[in-house]
Amino acid sequence: MNNKRGFVYLTGAGPGNPDLLTLKAKQVIEAAEVIIYDQLVSPDILSLAKPSCELLFVGKTPGKHYRFQGEINDLLIQKALSNKVVVRLKGGDPFVFGRGGEEALALSEQGIGFEIVPGISSAIAVPAYAGIPVTHRTLSSSFMVITGHEDPDKPCTALNWEAMSQTGATLVFLMGMANVHIITSKLIECGMDAATPVAVIQDGSSPRQQTICGCLSSISQLVKQHRLKNPAVIIVGEVVGLRKSIEWFEKKPLFGKRILVTRTRKQASRLSAALCQLGAQVVELPTIALDAPPSLLALSNAIDELDRYSWLVFTSANGVEHFFGEFFSRGIDIRTLVGIQLAAIGSTTQKALEAFGLRNILVPKEHVAESLAQALEACVSPGERVLLVKPEHARDVIAQSLTKRGVQVSEVAAYQTLLATENTESLLASLQAREFDAITFTSSSTAHNLVKMINNDLSLLAGVELCSIGPVTSDALREHGLTPSVQATVYSVEGLVEAMARLLGVSYNHDGMKEARAQ
Repeated sequence: MNNKRGFVYLTGAGPGNPDLLTLKAKQVIEAAEVIIYDQLVSPDILSLAKPSCELLFVGKTPGKHYRFQGEINDLLIQKALSNKVVVRLKGGDPFVFGRGGEEALALSEQGIGFEIVPGISSAIAVPAYAGIPVTHRTLSSSFMVITGHEDPDKPCTALNWEAMSQTGATLVFLMGMANVHIITSKLIECGMDAATPVAVIQDGSSPRQQTICGCLSSISQLVKQHRLKNPAVIIVGEVVGLRKSIEWFEKKPLFGKRILVTRTRKQASRLSAALCQLGAQVVELPTIALDAPPSLLALSNAIDELDRYSWLVFTSANGVEHFFGEFFSRGIDIRTLVGIQLAAIGSTTQKALEAFGLRNILVPKEHVAESLAQALEACVSPGERVLLVKPEHARDVIAQSLTKRGVQVSEVAAYQTLLATENTESLLASLQAREFDAITFTSSSTAHNLVKMINNDLSLLAGVELCSIGPVTSDALREHGLTPSVQATVYSVEGLVEAMARLLGVSYNHDGMKEARAQ
């Protein structure tokens, strides 16, 4: 990346799906000091910016301009002359109806350095997500990308409607929702068959994608009937007929489902990514927050006395993270753990330990404390000392089980779970609006805290599928009179996603890449 100060990156954000952002675009967004963005840039993409980055919205919607183009040019120049690294972020590609050329010229005239970061244009990405190839060897050997924003009836139109109607190319209209009837009428008037297939795709590449197919003579009425609106792409041509065979995105098992993830934002990424892979629209509204325990003295003392223990046992990946955060902050060598045997609840906790190069970890078949207690009973001898690293106020199943067998167990809190009150207003508004199809619960704390956040008004959860990661979490839901809709068979993020897919009557491959409708 260019390290020069006072530099502008004219950047394409793609069609909206953050997975379709280019690596270069991600790189410049993360480095930006100022991001000047448009209407179609998704919040997920903006979230990649660093906290100190200045975000300035300059978007346009039909009939409403927050800033006119000249003002945007001046703003780019102003921020660049203030020695800022500026990212001008546009939906799609900056040079495909993005007016990026005008902005580049304005910067060039002022002697300001800039770079173009191309983006995936919605003209090809959105049809692809609808299962419509813009070219096909036997149907269309070319395609045209046309602005739908121009009024085709104006006296001096720049569009050659006769050529478009007779070329045989696939026609892709961007920004044309206000002119659907005029566009189709003009094409028919200039000789295109009224039965020519047409598709209109709203919110393409997002979990809200909606595709309507018809023909030139019917599509305008269908758009009104289904109340489609911007952002949308219009595709005209025989390739539209291939959608019946190639449609894929809208067939994903969880497509169209809006799912609430209640984990902390840091933890939510794996679960959210897996659900998004299956087509769900994920909303992250954490009900829990993690913090250090009220006192770190007990943890510090335990770390200083590690040579007294035969076993080091972790009940969660969070415990691993907080334990080793304190461990390394004290300048202790990882080789201090030589000779100490390790145990963990579940594969996630195991992987957290393995990230530090630790191996040969005892992991029970079932990812619950009771199973780990049984596994330890078979391995730990009476008189041995075990250090149990857990959250503040956690269940003491393991300690009680081992103590009964004469094992000396020391329990230490590495972190505490708190109520994430900052999300309460947003959570209540979404539940009152009946926005969610399902809610995921990955610990008893997520269940208890959600009920607190809704002030025990369980009516807000009526009709929502409650999806539990395991029996302890399910029991927490039942304590509040709630019945889990489904419980994971394998008590992990992957197991929870599989259970949710099963709830909806679909099969799911654990790698998250292959799904199929149940017969």
